[in-house]
Amino acid sequence: MKSNITAIIVAAALIIVALIFSNAYKFRFHSAEEVSVVGLAEVDFTSDLIVWQGSFVRRSFNLKEAYASLKNDEKSIREYLKEKGIPDSSMIISAVNIEKEFNQSYDLKGNVVNTFAGFKLTQNVKIQSLDISRVETISREVTELIEKGIELNSTEPLYFYTKLASLKMDLLAKASADAKLRAETIATSVNSQLGKLKKATMGVFQITGKNSNEDFSYGGSFNTKDKFKTASITIRMDYGLR
Repeated sequence: MKSNITAIIVAAALIIVALIFSNAYKFRFHSAEEVSVVGLAEVDFTSDLIVWQGSFVRRSFNLKEAYASLKNDEKSIREYLKEKGIPDSSMIISAVNIEKEFNQSYDLKGNVVNTFAGFKLTQNVKIQSLDISRVETISREVTELIEKGIELNSTEPLYFYTKLASLKMDLLAKASADAKLRAETIATSVNSQLGKLKKATMGVFQITGKNSNEDFSYGGSFNTKDKFKTASITIRMDYGLR
């Protein structure tokens, strides 16, 4: 009786071991029936929209006088930009921002004393235009307004592309084709044929300055400081093999 029970236990153990090895083989074989590739596409392009901003300031102890001076500056800036060929439709001038300024000092006991130093009034001027070369020239020459007594602070222009959605779709198509070609090359190298697409995952869309050493960002780069840019995208695709 004991020998029969032992034989049954040994037989059962052998069956279990065989099933384990069989499932492991099936898993390895199943894994070998798939191939994962990453396709890449990139393109160089030139921005077609420029944005330039500047701010102008007036200070005075008299709020009414400061406001009047600022409005005169706004008028002079509008006239200057129109003379340079910028229409009103391309200009955005913000509302007036008013701040009270204080000078800080210390009394004989070391306590902080804030003394009113007047009002600071600020406005921002912004230009959005497709005429990139014209606005670039203005951004360099706008300091001419300082000669008219206008305290103007100019920023570097920013560059954008209005057909970005179309460009992105084109890159996705090219990245997908690149991934498929890579998958077909791998399949051929292992004497297989490419099967159905099982999964596709789009990577991050990156826009960097052309020929720059700008790093890619995990969330995607979006360069605005360079006129000439490079856009790239990746796509991960999982294919079956047969």
